[in-house]
Amino acid sequence: MKTLYLDCGMGAAGDMLTAALLELLPDREKMIGELNALGIPGVAFVCEEAQKCGIGGTHISVCVHGQEEAVTEHLHNNAHTHEAEQAHKHGAGDAGHHHSGMHEIEHIVGGLSLSERIRKDILAVFGMIAEAESHVHGVPVTEIHFHEVGTMDAVADITAVCVLMDRLAPDQVIVSPVHVGSGQVKCAHGILPVPAPATAYILKDVPIYGGEIRGELCTPTGAALLKYFASRFGAMPVMCTLAIGYGMGKKDFPAANCVRALLGETEGAGDMVTELICNVDDMTAEAIGFASETLLEAGALEAYTVAAGMKKSRPGTVLHVMCAESVKDKMVELIFRHTTTIGIRENISRRYMLARSIQKVQTPYGEVRKKISEGYGVTREKYEYEDLAQIARERGMSIREVEESL
Repeated sequence: MKTLYLDCGMGAAGDMLTAALLELLPDREKMIGELNALGIPGVAFVCEEAQKCGIGGTHISVCVHGQEEAVTEHLHNNAHTHEAEQAHKHGAGDAGHHHSGMHEIEHIVGGLSLSERIRKDILAVFGMIAEAESHVHGVPVTEIHFHEVGTMDAVADITAVCVLMDRLAPDQVIVSPVHVGSGQVKCAHGILPVPAPATAYILKDVPIYGGEIRGELCTPTGAALLKYFASRFGAMPVMCTLAIGYGMGKKDFPAANCVRALLGETEGAGDMVTELICNVDDMTAEAIGFASETLLEAGALEAYTVAAGMKKSRPGTVLHVMCAESVKDKMVELIFRHTTTIGIRENISRRYMLARSIQKVQTPYGEVRKKISEGYGVTREKYEYEDLAQIARERGMSIREVEESL
């Protein structure tokens, strides 16, 4: 499985993530040229070599109308990057400054030379930032606006990361616990604690920590990009590393100020899944079936039942729900809503899977789908049941007869 691991031991920012992902590609100059050709108004990406604590890496500068954003908009003076994407409500005190809301962001992104999938990714990340600012400032998302120069800087960073993620196309993205820094940060609204309120909101349900380093190590843009693309957060898995990239921040700290990206293969290492388990002894078979179907439709990887003997010699049912960590809270809510259980147990399991694909095969009955599973020296093939069942119904045959005649 193609796996991207992001080591955020010094936090994350849009430019650092861009630089780290860029280093994973064989032709960085060509990629920078492609980013500059996207048509982001007034924006130019500049790639340069950089060192932090003796480690060589890449630093990406985003110039807006010929100037780096940090020069033109001092919103995060204590930040370790040039990012300044802090959003705020457009008020009377902002006279003379142009701001952009989500509608303007959508217009800018819509004019770029991008696939629809990448546009969707960019707007989803911006939506996470706008939602966080809406919560922090207590105003509707429609009233959240971004500073003009900070907007273009954030558009550049978010667009670059989304384009690079699309180019790398990992099967899964695993992110380390995020170091957010400590102390305070100066922004447009005054002195705020680290992590900044918007960053803290975005990183809800994500493992984060502070430490001795004073300063803002994770920006709202960095937080939103990590949360959007992460399959899960945790330790680096067993993997065969193929490429390593270092994306450098601007500021110097006692520790190397960088995001490290490792791209490799984790076939045979398995992935982690959450197993939620509950016991019920007072539900009908129909209600249990409906609950299982609802959980599967909502994103559960598997939902199955096991018969069990309960207290007072009652026959009962144990419901097992397998899901990704990212949807665990949703699954817990649905289990409580659709079953009579009053308690749920959680196990974290490692899952090993064969790589699966679908092949369309021409047969005497027309096109039939075949599922192919491969890995660990094993190959298995099986015709899609629904296709076999449809042929059997149409021709008055048994499924076994259909299989034997293909």
